[in-house]
Amino acid sequence: MAMAKVFFSDLKTGRCSSVVEARLLRFWEARNVKRGGELMWMDLLMVDVNSTVMQVTISAGRLPQFREILRAGTMFSVSGFDVSRCAQNFRLTDSSLMIRFNESTSFQELTEPDSPLPDEAFRFRNHSELIGLANTNTQLPDIIGEILSVRSTVCDPPEEKNRVMVTLKLDSDETVTLSFFDAQAVAFHKQLETMRVDPKVMVITSINPKIVGGRLFLNATSGTHVYFDKKTRAGDALFYKLVARDTGLPSAAPLLRSYAKVETMTIADLSSFIVSAESQEIDFLCTGKVVRVDTEKGWCYVACSKCSKKLQRTESAFTCGGDGDDDDDNPNIKTPPAADDQGGTSKARKKTDAGTSNVVKKARAG
Repeated sequence: MAMAKVFFSDLKTGRCSSVVEARLLRFWEARNVKRGGELMWMDLLMVDVNSTVMQVTISAGRLPQFREILRAGTMFSVSGFDVSRCAQNFRLTDSSLMIRFNESTSFQELTEPDSPLPDEAFRFRNHSELIGLANTNTQLPDIIGEILSVRSTVCDPPEEKNRVMVTLKLDSDETVTLSFFDAQAVAFHKQLETMRVDPKVMVITSINPKIVGGRLFLNATSGTHVYFDKKTRAGDALFYKLVARDTGLPSAAPLLRSYAKVETMTIADLSSFIVSAESQEIDFLCTGKVVRVDTEKGWCYVACSKCSKKLQRTESAFTCGGDGDDDDDNPNIKTPPAADDQGGTSKARKKTDAGTSNVVKKARAG
């Protein structure tokens, strides 16, 4: 007896014996960095005939059974799987459910599905929507934009810490900075180096938006995939729109430059540079170690979780006078840790949020 065919939107939590036909959009490994990069599972994004995108997870123990047939763009029929609720953080789709392969899962390649399946699917967000998602860690949206510039700290051979910063113009003409780190930065840098022509358009998936110092920044994640120019229909449309706008003359300077001058500086050196150098725009990547948290002589305040500005206490709530919401249900306590770079210490703001702490990008040398 043939199994019933359903759509992703028909799924309910629990075990499912029905068949879903879908196209594999992209996939990537999820690794535990705290355990030396141990493989935990493989994440897949699949789309059905109704353009509904679903997250699919294959555990590391079951992955060898399916790894050889995983190819982006391939169509599959999948049955005999578990359906569970997605985590509330770092959501990859608009669905509240996800699929988990189990010991009974059948995953067969299709050559002729019952109905044509979409070739691609993205969750594009505009500038205002990205600001709304910033610092919430709830969604990992996709973006599309025109490449304006690329700056990189990658050298040859690559060193331990690497970063590539891409400036993109979104459809609404706002510009944002997208950052790739470490291995992703090196791979992106090398990919641009091998391209014969500088690309104009980027489609980027599963990015994490952050607001730092009142500005929007986008960080790549393990699920981030990059598609240049005409690799997607969405990119193809923007590419020809830009070609029609431009004169057709080549750029006077290459897109990828050996942008950043990499040199070691102490906090004292940086402080001296800021005081004595001529005014200019420059980026610094600072690495330091928190040696203590000053609670007696330092300052602290209740800060907005979105814009980091001080909240004003009212009778029933904390009120933000900056870019955040009027009422902040999850305020952060700001305290000044001392950072040590082997050449002196400086005071930096520390954000304590949900049991984690990070040294914020802005520091005051002392």
